[in-house]
Amino acid sequence: MLVEMRQTVTQDLLDRFDLSDPPFPGQWFLHQQTSYLVMQRRHRYKLLSGRYELSSIVLLVKRQKQPADAQFVGHGWVIGDADCRFNALSPLLRCAVLPEGPCDRCVHRERRS
Repeated sequence: MLVEMRQTVTQDLLDRFDLSDPPFPGQWFLHQQTSYLVMQRRHRYKLLSGRYELSSIVLLVKRQKQPADAQFVGHGWVIGDADCRFNALSPLLRCAVLPEGPCDRCVHRERRS
């Protein structure tokens, strides 16, 4: 599958390459020894013989190193302690109380019920 990698804010083209299993939003991936977080995924189609077929995928990415406390939980990647009541369960935001972390030093840390 042809994949276009573009920067999130400016939409500048970073690279074009073939990838058999393109990542989904909220996932990190390595490309040429650089870590990226996929912010959005767009599909491009072309009309062939009266039917639309997927021709390429555009990944809107942000250059970001995967945090050490990132973990895969059921639906996707989560940063911080996923068992904490205040965790946002998101790869973008750790929690509302202490967004920069780390979770182990937070005085408001509570077990999710």
